[in-house]
Amino acid sequence: MSANFNWDDTRIFLAIARAGTLSGAAEAMEMGIATISRRLDRLEQSLSVPLFSRHQSGYRLTDDGEALVEQAEALEYAGLAFAEKAKLQGNVAGLVRLATSDNLATHFILPSLEGLMNTYPELRVDVLSGVQSVNLHRRDADLAIRMVKPDSGNLTLKRLGTVGFGLYGSNAYLKKVPGGPAGLSLPHAHYVGWPESHQHLPAARWITRMLRGRPCRLEANTLAAQVSAVLAGLGLGVLPHFMARHNGLRCVNPDPGVDQALWLVMHSDLAGSRRVRVVADHLIALFDEHKAYLALP
Repeated sequence: MSANFNWDDTRIFLAIARAGTLSGAAEAMEMGIATISRRLDRLEQSLSVPLFSRHQSGYRLTDDGEALVEQAEALEYAGLAFAEKAKLQGNVAGLVRLATSDNLATHFILPSLEGLMNTYPELRVDVLSGVQSVNLHRRDADLAIRMVKPDSGNLTLKRLGTVGFGLYGSNAYLKKVPGGPAGLSLPHAHYVGWPESHQHLPAARWITRMLRGRPCRLEANTLAAQVSAVLAGLGLGVLPHFMARHNGLRCVNPDPGVDQALWLVMHSDLAGSRRVRVVADHLIALFDEHKAYLALP
């Protein structure tokens, strides 16, 4: 890396990556196109790496550029946190809407909020939980925790950790298997799976491969319902370790290869908001504290 490297130029890199054009990046950054182009050239020269390939339709990330996006987003987030840190002890008031899944809200987020809200008594938090994805660009929520990384839009991202999944069954189900758990044949087992609308999920695809054309015995569109079905002995389920462990289920396969990254996402326009930053920093610290519990069997 050259001594001329300017950390602030990573903001230009991200703006072009998100907009796909110099004009779009210039509008987002409120700069001239010539300034955007000049600073991109400076960044590429300082890194000695081509970050984009130029096309008539715009700018596309090279493999090297793609590999640097996550690090650049981490710098962006750290810069925003640094700029706001001195202000955070001031008056934090108002509503923050957080969209997340039912299971993360129940097991992690809601039990953690008392201390935060005692520290900031004028802060209000709406936790919007469910299976429907919210649109941050429409401001349906201020923050979202997602297992799918958004690949477009003016969004600020922070990886919170990994949700580990395993194959689980109830003791009652496994006792019915001839020879016990040791005699379990995965291709012939019963499964609790996802409906057709959720077949894009890694866990759903894994179960489909195991079924080899057989119909799934039972399908449910929430993890909580799947846990209940597995507890009832209706079949095996690919479940988050933390949920299965909490319910006393037995692990048959600790790593079927369907772990999912967990992302904290916010609209970049809100990343400097005091109340949003306070909640975001709380969530980052919370999931960092529970990183192993979330990921491991």
